[in-house]
Order: sequence, then structure tokens, then C-alpha cells
Amino acid sequence: MDFRYDERTLELQQRLLAFMDECVYPAEPVAAQQLREADDVWARPAVMAELKAEARRRGLWNLFLPNAEHGAGLTNLQYAPLAEITGRSPYLAPEALNCAAPDTGNMEVLAEFGTPAQQKRWLTPLLEGEIRSAFCMTEPEVASSDANNIATRIERDGDSYVVNGRKWWSSGAMSPECEIFIVMGRSNPDAEKHRQQSMILVPRDTPGVDVRRGMEVFGYTDGAHGGHAEIVFTDVRVPAENLIAGEGLGFAIAQARLGPGRIHHCMRLIGMAERAVELMCRRVVSRTAFGKPLAEQGVVQEWIAESRVRIEQLRLLVLKTAWLMDTVGNKGAHTEIQAIKIATPATVEWILDKAIQAHGAGGISQDYPLAQLWAAARTLRFADGPDEVHKRSLARRELKPYLA
Repeated sequence: MDFRYDERTLELQQRLLAFMDECVYPAEPVAAQQLREADDVWARPAVMAELKAEARRRGLWNLFLPNAEHGAGLTNLQYAPLAEITGRSPYLAPEALNCAAPDTGNMEVLAEFGTPAQQKRWLTPLLEGEIRSAFCMTEPEVASSDANNIATRIERDGDSYVVNGRKWWSSGAMSPECEIFIVMGRSNPDAEKHRQQSMILVPRDTPGVDVRRGMEVFGYTDGAHGGHAEIVFTDVRVPAENLIAGEGLGFAIAQARLGPGRIHHCMRLIGMAERAVELMCRRVVSRTAFGKPLAEQGVVQEWIAESRVRIEQLRLLVLKTAWLMDTVGNKGAHTEIQAIKIATPATVEWILDKAIQAHGAGGISQDYPLAQLWAAARTLRFADGPDEVHKRSLARRELKPYLA
């Protein structure tokens, strides 16, 4: 395994670091002020349009998509250090580069499984950053950590499919720019369990679509991901050609979608941890308590040292996973994808907790990004599958040779 960054990665890395310093970090207080003054709590700050235009001008656009026909054509290993940088400002930078969830996963689905007509109608405007999208999978009435429980129905009726069900935590749906939902539901209830689900494209303005409310994340709107909505679908009729790939393929599409999504989250989480350590170090060298700087307190030094060790461990595991995804495919990297999804959010949550503690009351205030970053890290222990599901699957894989 060789994790050295190639020339293209290094060049993009320098361009992206300059963009962060010159544009993104200065935009953070501007965006916060614009959001406080906005009439719609789910609206994106006006400065985002400026950031998107500048990122595109600098050639920092759609970096996440390995398909050169639609995206930058970077490998996972090339994209990893770039995604890490965007994680230092996760509520502005990923979206500015058109690399924000859930649009990234939805674009990957359309690029891999969409028909030419679906790609022209929905993928093209998503790639251009003209619209946003939502992913509707989780349901309030069932334990959605087991996708086989999904109860929303997608039923064929002549030249149409009719969708009925209730979703929540539908990422992206609260964005005013969201125009299309990818909905997962049960279309073949009598098939074997992994062939019962399908995915279908539902335009937001379709009759019968009722976006009931936005879901808050530890009190935050999580607007960078387009918010998360509770949605009721009542006799929602869409053309049969809106089905993605074919009936009964929803579970397989979901697995293909979630693999890259999980590593992207982990890449950005490492950037969040790096920013937390930077803020913690700046804070403790500038504050004095009990007669000496906080930086000289043994417990604080332990936090800093342990944070550095944990970040380096995580980065190596994420880079190994990226390398495996590039060389043997997502299926071949399944163990490592699960490992990073277990380790990274929980570890970064720990690092952010120490950074918050080092900031005292300031750490839980809006004056620093730490509280919101902590909420994001804690949330990612649920997103794309909770810790316990990944641990269960990973343990079964480890036990398998001994149970034969």
C-alpha cells in the first residue's frame, strides 16, 4: 500500500487550502449572520452562491465523483485528503464544491443506475449545482437500521407507480432548492427479503407529497445537508420510467450508495478533528488557570497527545479503506468500510468533547464551531447505519471461519 499523494492530488490540495483560507473561513461568520436574519430557517446563506461560483472558477467542483464523464475522475485515495480539508468547515465547504450529502450519494446512484432520460432530467442539474435532492429511506414506524423493515409501498398501476408511506430523516428535503426525492419502498413483498425493495424518483411537487416538518439535530437545522424532513406520501403517482434500475433492486442500490457515503463522512470527520485540535491548542496557550497556562496542565497535554495519536490512526485506516475500494472494489473493502464507520465518528466525538472542555463555557456556545461539530459527529453514529449494526456485521464476519 502506497499512500503518497500524487501530483494531481497535491495540486488540488494546495488549491483547496487556498480556497479555504481566502474564501471559506472568512465566510463562516457571514453565513452565520445571514442565517440568523433569514425568514426561512431552512434557507441557505446568500454567501453560498458566491462560494459555489468561486469554487467552480477555481476548478474545485464535483471532486467526489470518480466517473470522469460526470465528475473530476478522482480515485477514492485522491479524494480522501481533499474531503478531509472540507471537513474543517463542514457546513460550507462541501456544498461550495458541490460535494455535500445527500446530493453526492444521489448523483452516484443516478450516474451508475439511472437511465439516460433520468440522467438528463435530474443528474445534469445536480452536477451543475442548480438544484438539490433528498434521500427518503428511514421511517418512524419501524426499526430502519434493518432496511428489510421498510414499509412504504411502491405499487405498479398501469403506466405508473403509486407510492404510499411515511418517511422521516429524509436528508435534503427541507432545502428550498430541493426538487427531487429518491424514495426507497417495498414493491415486491413476496420476494426474498433482499429483493423486496425498489427505489423511485419522486419530484417534490408531485400531488400527494406532504413535507410535514423539518427534523432538528440536537437543536440544529443541519441546513448544509438540506435539512431532514418528515414526509407523508399519499397515493403519489409517478411515471413507471421513474423507477431506478428495476423492481427489487432497491437494497442493492442502497448498498452501492452507502459505501462511498460512509467513507466520505469519515474523511470529513478527520478534518473536523484536525480543526478541533487546532482550536484546542490555540485556546490552551492563551488561557491561564491556577497560576499557569492551561497548556501546562497535565490533563490538557494528555488530551492533545491522545487526540493526535487517534487522528493518525484514523487517517491510516481511512486511507487503507480508500485504497482497497480503488483496487478491489467496495465489496472487497466491506470490512474496512465498516471499521472506519465504527471507529471514526466515536473517536472524533471524543476529540471534540475534549476541545469543548478546553474552551470552558465558550465551547458549548455559538462563538465557536465546536458544539455544532460535536452534534455532527454524534449524529454520524446513526447516519448510514448505527454503530451496533456495523459491529454486529463485523463480528459475524470475524466469527465466520470459526463457525464452519
